[in-house]
Amino acid sequence: MRYTRFQQMAAVCLLASLYLFAGSRAATAAAGPAGPADTLYLGIEELFRLGVEHSLRLRASGIEEQIGAERSRAARQERLPELNVGLKGGYVGQPVVFEHGLEDATYPDAPEWSQNYVIELLQPIYDGGRIRLGIRRAEIEQRMAELSTLADRSAVKLELLRQYMDLFTLYKQCEVLDRNIEESERRLKDIREMRREGLITNNDVLRSEISLTDDRLALREATDRVRLASQQLDIWIGCDERTILRPDTSDLAPAQRLESYEAYVDAAYDDEPTMRLLRAQTELAHNAERQARSAYLPSVSLYAGNTLARPIARTLDDLYNNNWNIGLSISYPLSALYRNRHKVGEQRLNVLRSENAEQQQMQRLRMRIRSAYLRHEQALERVRTLELSVLQAEENYRIMRNRYMEQLAILTDLLDADRLRLESQLKLTTARTEVVYTYYELLDACGRL
Repeated sequence: MRYTRFQQMAAVCLLASLYLFAGSRAATAAAGPAGPADTLYLGIEELFRLGVEHSLRLRASGIEEQIGAERSRAARQERLPELNVGLKGGYVGQPVVFEHGLEDATYPDAPEWSQNYVIELLQPIYDGGRIRLGIRRAEIEQRMAELSTLADRSAVKLELLRQYMDLFTLYKQCEVLDRNIEESERRLKDIREMRREGLITNNDVLRSEISLTDDRLALREATDRVRLASQQLDIWIGCDERTILRPDTSDLAPAQRLESYEAYVDAAYDDEPTMRLLRAQTELAHNAERQARSAYLPSVSLYAGNTLARPIARTLDDLYNNNWNIGLSISYPLSALYRNRHKVGEQRLNVLRSENAEQQQMQRLRMRIRSAYLRHEQALERVRTLELSVLQAEENYRIMRNRYMEQLAILTDLLDADRLRLESQLKLTTARTEVVYTYYELLDACGRL
């Protein structure tokens, strides 16, 4: 028996459908008596909370903050006095005394053991501001670590949102494909009835079956992509990888009115973490310049000590000798007048470099905000346009379906109208997702995420 090309294609599609059905049954059986994996409905705030809590990148940033805090506390300890306690003991060799040059050596009696107990205290009073500037430097570095964490948190949230919205889009695609399959099944039922009545040929039935099989394959692929995207997001937020996540987008719709471009730019200058980090780096450069200049200033310290020793060093009498002292130490580094000039010049240039980095970041922020602002406006306009396209595609499909049922159009026109309707619905789903993402991207650009 010879088969037409359409009959061969129909047989292949039938085998593919059986394979997909068997695969779904096998996956259900593999799930065991416990049934399918758990489903977790996840809102955007809960997504951010879990993502921030389980982010390894933010954990590393938290460690950097702790290091900065320890460094700041260590810098403050420099204001405390330096206290030393010493103990020295040893064997004293036989002393030799020469009474006439190197002749007539005598060997006086001396104790065999010596002991020395010392307590010393040194309290800095004035050092040209070096300790104060060192504390200031540690505080700025600690604040920079905190700002770096803020920047990392914004980046993590934006990445989480991207994957979250991709997952949302995949779910919406599954819904659209599922509705389209239901419509295709109803249409195929009508076409088979028309075939039994002899109104159309078997080719129309075969082509409708092929179109339905394609939709089922697309649905299976979209379902697999949902599982993969959900597993990746599970890893990010610390959930069981078998948990199927479903986005709860009730609080995602950006209903707020867009502010002016300049308002977002002003907010970015004040709140954007990278901008604040660069300002802190400039402040750190100014502090380093002042530290370099402090080398020209004198140091003043208060010192005190007490020493208990035996024997008496001058007479070698085996007696304890105790003495104490207290005083003021002043030193001025004359060598800094000719050795420190280039260090000050270097730090001055570092200040200019940091200020230039600030200006460059301001330029980048303006460009990034303008780009995000326009993309969000384009996304809004795209949604409005595609909503009209969907209505037009639905009406076009309705007309073509009625014409086909009345034998005023061929099946190719009906399938083209169905494909056009499906594509417009999928594009609208993607566009609505992009509206939400571009809005949050704009918030991230101005430091509000």
